[in-house]
Amino acid sequence: MKYTKLGRSDLTVSRICMGCMGFGDAAHGQHTWTVDEESSRAIIRRGLDLGINFFDTAIAYQSGTSEQYLGRALRDFARREDVVVATKFLPRTNEEIEAGVSGQEHIRRMLDKSLENLGMDYVDLYIYHMWDWQTPMEDIMEGLNNAVKAGKARYIGISNCFAWQLCRANDFAAQEGYAQFVSVQGHYNLIFREEEREMAPFCRMENIALTPYSALAGGRLSKHPGETSKRLAEDSYARLKYDGTADEDAPIIRRTAEIADRRGVSMTEVAIAWLLTRVTAPVVGATKVSHVEGAAKAADLVLTPEEIAYLDEPYVPHPLAGVMAQNTPAAARAAHVWSTGSQTI
Repeated sequence: MKYTKLGRSDLTVSRICMGCMGFGDAAHGQHTWTVDEESSRAIIRRGLDLGINFFDTAIAYQSGTSEQYLGRALRDFARREDVVVATKFLPRTNEEIEAGVSGQEHIRRMLDKSLENLGMDYVDLYIYHMWDWQTPMEDIMEGLNNAVKAGKARYIGISNCFAWQLCRANDFAAQEGYAQFVSVQGHYNLIFREEEREMAPFCRMENIALTPYSALAGGRLSKHPGETSKRLAEDSYARLKYDGTADEDAPIIRRTAEIADRRGVSMTEVAIAWLLTRVTAPVVGATKVSHVEGAAKAADLVLTPEEIAYLDEPYVPHPLAGVMAQNTPAAARAAHVWSTGSQTI
């Protein structure tokens, strides 16, 4: 495993981040394809054995049971100081807004609940899961700064935002002497590259880490054409993101399979190796031990410039998809992204 610094922070992270959305009690969440605690523990333990020290979860994942599974496994298999744990908080609910709960109080409550779920005194990275249009940005940034000052979060990150939002928030934080976002978790992979327009160059300039989710496009970049899986069949959110551009994406998926076959490696390794040429640490989900083994191998695969260009060439611009398509005041209100199932991403 290879390691790097997470942006401007002093956190040393593995180049592969284990995404924990696939862990959790399926009876207490919206995903039917998640795995139970015993299976989660085996995957986490194997990841640790392979050198993965960076783990990403969220309070939204299966009603907090993902956090619970991860916390218990790490207590049993690792020393707290040897791992980097990230979790995420949701925007305020409509009920909280009506009750007058401020953004700062909301963040305090959410973080305390996540720490309880994890069984930890602090998280290394606390992530703003999606932009909250009904809460002033200034209130959010002060709440996050309070979490850092209290020692409950070492650093803060953001997910599902536009570059202008990140720039505005960090400029405000710098002006006030608050903690700034050190990482961005956006939607970025071989078949969805819209982050390259503004976010990626901005983050390079500012030394902000890119830790994208959906590294394998919900499994599409790990399966030969015609192959299927439980995740592909049951993940309605991934279908929402990718079904509309399946025809445009098919040539890239075929080229990924072609390079994998020629190199004698998995498609997973090729897709993640490509992403590792552009980001700090992709968040790679796993619901089987073999998934994390494939992801770890990718850290050692070096694609040639010709292979990278061959993968790059067929891409065409895509419309925004998933939660980012809802990242406007009107769309967010219409979709109720913070109070319905679409909040779990």
